[in-house]
Amino acid sequence: MTSTTSQQAAPAPIVACTISRDVQNFDLLIEDMEAILGEGWGDLGFDEALPFLSQPDAKALEFVAMAIDAIDEPDVKALGRIIEGAKAHGVKVILIAEDVTPASLHQLLRQGADEFVPYPLPEGELSAAVERLRKPPPPAEPAAQAPAREGVKLSGGGDGVLIAVQSLAGGAGATTMAVNLAYELATGGKDKQPRVCLMDFGLQFGSVATYMDLPRREAVLELLSDIESMDGDSFGQALVSYEGKLQVFTSPADVLPLDMIGPAEVQKLLDVARDHFDFVVIDMPGTIVQWTETVLTEAQLYFAMVELDMRSAQNALRLKRALQAEDLPFEKLRFVLNRAPKFTDLQGKSRVKRMADSLGISLDVQLPDGGRVVTQACDHGVPLAGHAAKNPLRKEIAKLAQNLHAIGDDDAEAA
Repeated sequence: MTSTTSQQAAPAPIVACTISRDVQNFDLLIEDMEAILGEGWGDLGFDEALPFLSQPDAKALEFVAMAIDAIDEPDVKALGRIIEGAKAHGVKVILIAEDVTPASLHQLLRQGADEFVPYPLPEGELSAAVERLRKPPPPAEPAAQAPAREGVKLSGGGDGVLIAVQSLAGGAGATTMAVNLAYELATGGKDKQPRVCLMDFGLQFGSVATYMDLPRREAVLELLSDIESMDGDSFGQALVSYEGKLQVFTSPADVLPLDMIGPAEVQKLLDVARDHFDFVVIDMPGTIVQWTETVLTEAQLYFAMVELDMRSAQNALRLKRALQAEDLPFEKLRFVLNRAPKFTDLQGKSRVKRMADSLGISLDVQLPDGGRVVTQACDHGVPLAGHAAKNPLRKEIAKLAQNLHAIGDDDAEAA
């Protein structure tokens, strides 16, 4: 008879490990690891990790998932040594962090973590990170045929006008405004085309790359992780060129905490960008963060996008109170009414006036409703100028860009 022992299936090989203070504190991680690997994973404590990585059994590991929270943050140096030990043994590292400060996160990413996933784990994010780790690197090109380094070569000497755009309500059109305004600025010069940079500061769900059909480059995350050492060359490597006319700093490929960068880092980004471009257009996140004040203070124009509805009115009033309470320059905000009523809509025009009077603001810039064509242009990744040049929204944004050009030319002549 055949032995029952020989009929038993061999245990699944261990191809990954979690490393944490107590993996039971990360129940979602346990569920995702089981869904991805079945029984082919193990668990290590922080003290066990380095000794295990030196053992022969660790040679089969594909990756480790280091899970940390605020309690582990004082031991960030020891955690960094674990990451360096894993990299030294050829093991990839996924960093999973909850309530960890940006400074500690930066340090661990610089020490070699391959992927970062916030906790609680978003649906499918760990699986996607594992797939990226398993994807083989592209074959190296022969030296004679090596492609030119990606990025944009920049020249200094700029004194860029900083223009920020922020929605005060979801779907108010800030990204559409930022993308098309930047494109019109880059292509609408009469004599010499200005140098224009469009920057997407929506670190979590920024859509500029989607609206322009551009790749999200890993160099963006690398730059954001080490802004202290950034210079013009490294900033240029994080940019993507659109039609050779407009340079774009996209949002990262992964969802990142909005506080991953602080006021000092944002200030340096703005300084470097303005030194190399004539116009810098920033698509701001829809929420107020600690570095919003930095952009507001530095910007020559700060467009606040609203619509003719109650949510926009309430949010504008709340923002006004918040800025005035902190003695911040609320008067610098220039409110833009998107999907404004037509010229013949007298009742709509009356509503606009009542809204402005009740809030104590001015709605000088009013953009018409571009209709479904605007959504189609965004989905196709093409600015309105290339998709529907005669669209009324495109014409109004182009007119605004021409006014900005004229102001810039007047300032240059005065200087």
